[in-house]
Amino acid sequence: MSNGTEVECPKPFLNVAGFDNGGFIEGRVCQPYFDATCCLPCPMTQWAYPDTFETMSEAANWVSVVSTVGCVFLLLSWAVLPVEKTFRHYLSISLTTAVVFMNLGFVIPLAAQPEQCFDAITPNSMKTSSVCAASGMFIILGGWAGVLWVFLRALSLHLQICWQLVVGRNFMWFAQVVGWGLPGAGVVLAFLLSGVSFRFGQTCHINHKNSLADLWIPLLVFSGLTIIIQFATFGYCIKVYLASLADNSASTEGSNMPSYTNSIRTMTPKQAYRRVRRVIALQWRGIAIVLIIIADVIFFSVVFVFQDNTVEAVKNDSTIARPWALCLLDNGGDKEPCLELASALVVNMPTVGAVLFLLGMNGIWLCLLLGRWSMITGWRDLLISSPSRSKREFVSVDARLDDLKKDTLTPISPTLARSGMGSPTMHSHNQDPESGRRTPDFFGQTQRYHTPARSFSSPRPPQQPQQATVTWDPTETYARGQSPGVYSQDGNPNNYVNPLGMNRL
Repeated sequence: MSNGTEVECPKPFLNVAGFDNGGFIEGRVCQPYFDATCCLPCPMTQWAYPDTFETMSEAANWVSVVSTVGCVFLLLSWAVLPVEKTFRHYLSISLTTAVVFMNLGFVIPLAAQPEQCFDAITPNSMKTSSVCAASGMFIILGGWAGVLWVFLRALSLHLQICWQLVVGRNFMWFAQVVGWGLPGAGVVLAFLLSGVSFRFGQTCHINHKNSLADLWIPLLVFSGLTIIIQFATFGYCIKVYLASLADNSASTEGSNMPSYTNSIRTMTPKQAYRRVRRVIALQWRGIAIVLIIIADVIFFSVVFVFQDNTVEAVKNDSTIARPWALCLLDNGGDKEPCLELASALVVNMPTVGAVLFLLGMNGIWLCLLLGRWSMITGWRDLLISSPSRSKREFVSVDARLDDLKKDTLTPISPTLARSGMGSPTMHSHNQDPESGRRTPDFFGQTQRYHTPARSFSSPRPPQQPQQATVTWDPTETYARGQSPGVYSQDGNPNNYVNPLGMNRL
């Protein structure tokens, strides 16, 4: 058998000579067999996992759909409802957008149902499937953006609690550049240096080539920095709490004594603890989100890198998968008796399912932690109350009467009450049947002033200034009553002489 095309590979393997070079060639799982090269049929997950693997993967994608709906609800609420209903913040908006991008990487394949394989032994890649390219791009973009925005959120909280810095507009622009600039650059590098293809399931993931350098290591570095910053913040909070327990000073933040509360050196331990407790009470949702997403990203990275390295080791060393391949040959291509041997070559199905479900649930966690009941009431008021309110705007007389009623409740000063310029009364437009088309008499009857119950003062008329001449009595002071040595021409010292006219001729 000198020609490899004449060799027939045992079932279920296929001879590579019968296929062209289309699709993702590096994704083939092939081994030499005599003078030929036999490959495992595509997709590989169909032979290494039970039949329920596809069902599990599709269920995880549907969880991503629910997660996306929750994130879209949050984004619409932040965009439409007033800020007092939503308490929106750019860190929350950007993180939710990043999670939406990640979820789209799972939702798009669920809607498009793409073909995973280019041919019987070759998976599709981003060059042969547009759905694969879109899915892989959104997963990488969402992963990068999610890690960076939780990093920026942890950094913002650390600066506020530990260093008492106010993160203002400069930090916001810095966060926007880092939070979206680095993910965009990361996607470009991943596509140029590695590419994406169908690795397992209907979602495209990054290929093995250069993936550690352009994706996994940077993600794990930022995840590690986030954990370090978060635990440093926790350590500072514990330190402040323990110091407050040992503080016996009576100084509190509510004391009337002046203090420089903007300086951490002048704050007592109890004051610092109260401030830290207030910040944590406001930011505990953000802290929980940071921990959840970082845990998901680290779990996904470790599992996928382990799976990637295992598959590459099987392709490079045929002895690793030999017991499983012999089992397939002995059973005529029936995978069920060989699944136990295949478990040593891939990550087990419960672990893969846990990764996919946890990634899909990130939006649900965001909806539970960042969502508020006031959003529901805000949408209710917007959708139910607005039509009735806008309907009354066409009745001009009613609108004008309502405005007049509001004006009658406006408090007036006692001076205006006495001068006859009080607020308008209801009789000016109730007695006239045509009051809806006439301007009410605002200067008719003066409204009586009612003294408040807790008021210890009463209006008093302005005091008229007395026409009294203020004189200076020199006897009440130590000043002399006359200038010494100044006399008039008649020798009378009591007559005042202008000093400026003494030398006149």
